Amino acid sequence: MKRNSRSFSIAIAVLALFMLAGACSTQKKLARIERGQTTFDLSLAKDGYVPTLKNEAVTRDTLKIVEDDGKEILIMKAIKDDDGDMVATDVIDAAVVTARFRNIAERNGKVDLAFQVRVPAAMQDSKWQLRFYPDMFVLGDSIRLDPVIITGTAYRKAQLKGYQQYEKFLSKIVSDSTKFINIKQLELFLKRNIPQVYAFKTDSTYVADEVFMSYYGVSEQQAIDHYTNKFAKNLNDRRKANRDKKYRKYVKAPIVTEGIRLDTVMVSPAGEFIYNYIQTINTRPKLRKVDIVLSGDIYEQDKVLYRIPRSEPLTFYISSVSSFTDNRERYLTKVIERRVEANTACYVEFGTGRTDVNENLGNNRQEISRIKRNLGDLMLNKTFELDSIIVTASASPEGNVKMNHRLSEQRSESISRYFRGFMKEFQDSLDREQGFNVDEQGRISRRKRTSIQFKSRSNGENWKMLDALVEADTILTSDEKSEYSRACGIKDLDLREAQLQKQPSYKYLRESLYPHLRTVKFNFYLHRAGMVKDTVHTTVIDSLYMTGVQLLRDMDYLAALSYLQPYKDFNTAVAYTGLGRDRSALEILEPMKRTAQVNYLLAILYSRLGDAQKAVECYMRSCKQDHGYVYRGNLDPEISALIKMYGLNQEPDDLEDDLN
Repeated sequence: MKRNSRSFSIAIAVLALFMLAGACSTQKKLARIERGQTTFDLSLAKDGYVPTLKNEAVTRDTLKIVEDDGKEILIMKAIKDDDGDMVATDVIDAAVVTARFRNIAERNGKVDLAFQVRVPAAMQDSKWQLRFYPDMFVLGDSIRLDPVIITGTAYRKAQLKGYQQYEKFLSKIVSDSTKFINIKQLELFLKRNIPQVYAFKTDSTYVADEVFMSYYGVSEQQAIDHYTNKFAKNLNDRRKANRDKKYRKYVKAPIVTEGIRLDTVMVSPAGEFIYNYIQTINTRPKLRKVDIVLSGDIYEQDKVLYRIPRSEPLTFYISSVSSFTDNRERYLTKVIERRVEANTACYVEFGTGRTDVNENLGNNRQEISRIKRNLGDLMLNKTFELDSIIVTASASPEGNVKMNHRLSEQRSESISRYFRGFMKEFQDSLDREQGFNVDEQGRISRRKRTSIQFKSRSNGENWKMLDALVEADTILTSDEKSEYSRACGIKDLDLREAQLQKQPSYKYLRESLYPHLRTVKFNFYLHRAGMVKDTVHTTVIDSLYMTGVQLLRDMDYLAALSYLQPYKDFNTAVAYTGLGRDRSALEILEPMKRTAQVNYLLAILYSRLGDAQKAVECYMRSCKQDHGYVYRGNLDPEISALIKMYGLNQEPDDLEDDLN
């Protein structure tokens, strides 16, 4: 017995030593992290966004391309050996990318940001949870991306244990309140004292509370309360009330399943954690670069052991086909006419058979005010001068046709007199405001008055407008509209009106639609101030085209194409290229003069379509025409795929020698 006791004591001591050693190891690990001796690494992904060519048959080691002058050039995958000779070889990628920036391509309005989160084994601990928070900085905005979480096995066990404890607590909560009633004691009481009520046990008949009370003087609820275990019930109620509190007690670190990028571990042979993070974003106008920084926390259950400071940023410089936009202004030839015509209509109501203008009748005041504003604006206009106004009045059909024609003519003259008086008063007020000028000789000059002619016209009965009003009306039935159509087949307008008067809908026509027929139309005839010739040809900026160019610069390719498609020029091809409509872009570019820009865009398109030979030819020609495209080639995935495949541009001087 003593031996067993001694063995148990030794085991406890050994376990304590292991626990102490583990605690010391954890503290040392945390200390190294705090001193910066151990930290994570935010780096670029080893392989950038470099797509393979579509036509795998062309991915050979050697290409023979032909220059414009007929000279043949042999292109191969090659490096210099120790003797300085070029030797064909495969490309060997570096194991770790140490650069802090990368050029990436926008395609079809989207960009893929690819980076790695690398955490060494020395930074991981079984009892810890490491939480890493990538922050993206775009055009001055900070956006937190989904976090990456590394959870230790002991940490996860503690999480699961907390959930188990909480589930155990929940299992003690009783959902059925009848469990607290001592049914046997209640039945025994009823059987001994009130057998009539006890008889209801096997009877499904509903018993009202008043009937129950009539048997033994207490209510049903009072009887139940008397035989309820109040202590157990109150304890259960307290458990229900404490559910949230107990959850926080047991589940100190909840397992999060939403809004995170990863909560798992991918370990390299060295024991480090590596996660390849890819974030796709939509491009925006003026978006040229994106920064990514990484920070984090080290948790032990619900306690933060250490706040991991922000890393140095990774910078992604974004290249886009929108940068090829030709920003030159485009002009249209426009013919400017000296004379200009404008018109408007107003609805002036007249009394039956009357021609005088009554501002207080119907909606006349509002309509007349609108015409006065139009006339005032025209008289103050610096670009146009008013020559004449033709006033045409129309009448409704009731009454004799000849009388209505004469009536509308008289109303037109009345309206002309009315507004001629208004314009005289308006000009007088302008003269009073501007006064007069006295020159050096003492001569007085006043503002030149504009002589404006009013011409009155009669349009007779306005049947055309009545037809439109009837057709659009929602009150008239289809039968009533058909009756109106049949009446309109009568050519004699007086007989037609007489036929309408016989229809049940005539009262509605006369009261609701006829007033709209008494219109007055104003035709304003103007000329451009200071212009002598009848027409002038001038050039103006094509605003529609330039709107498309701006949309193209903003990388809104679909909207840009809606403006640029009819022009079928270089910018149209850029829009097609941005949308991935490669053959449409090719149809526009191939007949064009082969400038450096055209050649480079063709190289992108041929690369996409799998024609590596044409792609390399066009790319090298663009580099010869503009040396800047030697470096631009690394920005576009279609060209960088060719550079990688055929070892192009390894040394710009060598390329220059080949091209020359």
